[in-house]
Amino acid sequence: MWCRMVTSCCSGSMSEAGHILDGLAERARRVSRSLARASAETRNQALSEAAKALRARSDEIVAANQKDLAVLSEDRNAAFRDRLTLTPERVEAMARGLEDVAGLPDPVGRVLAEWDRPNGLHFRRVATPLGVIGMIYESRPNVGADAAALCIKSGNAVILRGGGESLHSARAIQAAMEDGLRAAGLDEACVQILPSADRALVGAMLQASGKIDLIIPRGGKSLVERVQREARVPVLAHADGLNHTYIHASADPAMARKVLLDAKMRRTGICGATETLLIDAAIAPTLLPLLVQDLAAKGCTFRADDRARAIVPTLAAASDDDFNTEWLDAVLSVAVVDGVEDALAHIARHGSSHTEAIIAEDPEAAAEFLNGTDSAVVMWNASTQFCDGGEFGFGAEIGIATGRMHARGPVGLEQLTCYRYEVIGTGQVRG
Repeated sequence: MWCRMVTSCCSGSMSEAGHILDGLAERARRVSRSLARASAETRNQALSEAAKALRARSDEIVAANQKDLAVLSEDRNAAFRDRLTLTPERVEAMARGLEDVAGLPDPVGRVLAEWDRPNGLHFRRVATPLGVIGMIYESRPNVGADAAALCIKSGNAVILRGGGESLHSARAIQAAMEDGLRAAGLDEACVQILPSADRALVGAMLQASGKIDLIIPRGGKSLVERVQREARVPVLAHADGLNHTYIHASADPAMARKVLLDAKMRRTGICGATETLLIDAAIAPTLLPLLVQDLAAKGCTFRADDRARAIVPTLAAASDDDFNTEWLDAVLSVAVVDGVEDALAHIARHGSSHTEAIIAEDPEAAAEFLNGTDSAVVMWNASTQFCDGGEFGFGAEIGIATGRMHARGPVGLEQLTCYRYEVIGTGQVRG
C-alpha cells in the first residue's frame, strides 16, 4: 500500500524524495527497536513463514519477473538478462535460502568477550544489531530476499532499493516477506522497499545521516562509485570483482582445467567469477591450449598478452585496460607469468581486492600466494565462485566487502551486528 500511495510523488525532486525517505526511515527506526528485542524464535518464524509465502506466490513472482524481462532494453547482454531472470527453481532456491538463515545460530546477544577487573567489576562485550540498513541493489531480484532474511535474523530493519529493471519482481518478493512478518506478529515496516526507481530517492538514502546506519550497495561499478562518492552514511561495499585464478607450475592439469572452467563459466555475471587467468610460463605451452579449448567450447572469448598469444596465436590481443576490466561476461583476460611473485605483482597492479585463487600442488607456493595478496578472500585449489555467503555457511550474503573496516568478504549475520559493553558491579564507585 505504501508503494502505491507514494509512487506518484516521486517526480525527481530532492525535497519530495527526502520527505518520502524520512517517512520510511522513521518507521524503520521505530520498528528496529522492537525487532532487536524480538526473540530468536519470532525472527526465525518470520523467515519460515516468508519461505512458505515465496513458494505459495511462486507463479505470481515469476509472472512479475516476466513483466520486467518484457521491457528490458535490447542492449542488455545475456549475463545481465540471466541475473534478472527468475524461474520457479530460483524462487525455490530463495525460499530454501530463507530457511537456511532461520536455521543458523542467533547472532544477537552473543557474548563476544567477558572479563573481570580487580575492583570486582564484570565486563561483557555483547553483539547487538546495527539498527537501520539501506540496501541498494541492481538487477538480481533475489538479492532483496537474501538481504531481508539476513536483516530480520540479525534484528535490523532494512530499506531496500532494487533496480528499475527489476521493480515488478522486487515488489512481488516484498509481498512474500510482508506475509512472513505478519504471520510472526512483526511489523511489516521491518522490511520496506522504495516506491520507485527514482534516482532522487537513492540520493535521499545516501544523505540520510542519523536515519540510516549503514548503506550496502550491490551492483555495477558506477552504482558503487556513486554511493561511495555521495554517501553521508557509512558504506559497506566493493567496487569490482576483478578476480584472478593463478595456475602454478605444480598444478594438477586436470584439476586446473576443471576449476578454471567453473570459475569463469558457471555464472559469468556474478562478482565471484574469475576475470583473469594467470598461468606459469613453465606449463603454459602444454596446458594453455587445453584451457582455451575447454573455455571456447562453452562460448568464452579471450584477451591475451603477447606471451600467451605466442602459444595460442588465435587469441585476441589484450590492451592493458583489458586487465583492469570486470567483464561480467564470457570474456577472459589471459597473461603468462614467471612464478608466484610475478603473479602477485600482476594482481597488485590490476586487482580489486575481492577474490584470488591459486591452483597448485606445492604447499610452499600456495602459502606464499595466500600470504602475499591483500584481497578479502583468497583460495587454494578451489573455484573463485565459492566467494558467496551461502557457500561460506552464512546462509546467504547481503554483499561482499573489500574494505578494511568492520567486515571483509561475504557479509553475513555476524557482520550485520556491532556490540555494546555491559558492566556489572556490586556498588563500586571511583571515589
